[in-house]
Amino acid sequence: MPDSLLSVLILGGVGLAFAIMIAVAHSRLRVWEDPRIDVVAGMLPGVNCGACGLPGCRGFAEKAVAGEIQPSKCNVLTDDGIGAIAGYLGVEAGDADRRIARLLCAGGSNVSVRRAEYRGLQTCAAASTVAGGGKGCAWGCLGMGDCAVACEFDAIHMNEFGLPVVDAVKCTACGDCVDACPKNLFEILPLNQRLLVQCRSFLGGDGILTECAVGCTACGKCVLDAPPGVVSIASGVAVVDPAAAFDCDDSAIRRCPTGAIVWLGDTKSTAMFEQREVLLQREIA
Repeated sequence: MPDSLLSVLILGGVGLAFAIMIAVAHSRLRVWEDPRIDVVAGMLPGVNCGACGLPGCRGFAEKAVAGEIQPSKCNVLTDDGIGAIAGYLGVEAGDADRRIARLLCAGGSNVSVRRAEYRGLQTCAAASTVAGGGKGCAWGCLGMGDCAVACEFDAIHMNEFGLPVVDAVKCTACGDCVDACPKNLFEILPLNQRLLVQCRSFLGGDGILTECAVGCTACGKCVLDAPPGVVSIASGVAVVDPAAAFDCDDSAIRRCPTGAIVWLGDTKSTAMFEQREVLLQREIA
């Protein structure tokens, strides 16, 4: 037998042997996957925002099919989308826990003092490394829109006073704005949490008013007026307990001397300063 033919036979035999071993291994080691996962993944928005706490929409689909998460926990799905997935899987849709990004600063250019002029790369991240950005309140929003650039859902735009405005309809609570803000002024909160302190300054006392007219002076009136445990003073600023905020009303804002603490959706909370109208974000019907 010619050497060339022998070589072909040997190589063919080796290839056939490996093919048989691979086929056997595939049949023995293959992990079965519920075909409903692909269907549910196709019904999801596909934005892979991670707001649900899972690694993308397919991760959500896997958990939903396994009964480990309810369809309503997707922060991007519409009510119809939630109902469709629940109907397909034959499960309860669950209670929607809509969350959005909230800005914890109201110090726009019309009420805050700028102590220095920053000249350089026009990003908040760059400006914050140069004397804090030049703003009198070192904790305040720098207004260059890093958050708006980072938002992939076009849910943030800058208003005329250099403050980010979050569109509650478009926001998916993905957290990109939280990561982008060098001042840590964004927080992901439940949509139905109405009470919010829009100040992160730790100066305390009336001294903050020389830098920002809407700063929190830590006077404590909100603490006295709100139901017990809802508001406290920590590090020179009022702090709302998210767990207790659902059971309160707008009593905490009524005597605030600066409007630093607000009740979202109530025009009374924005009467003192025109720029507070940015708080009246469009709510889900």
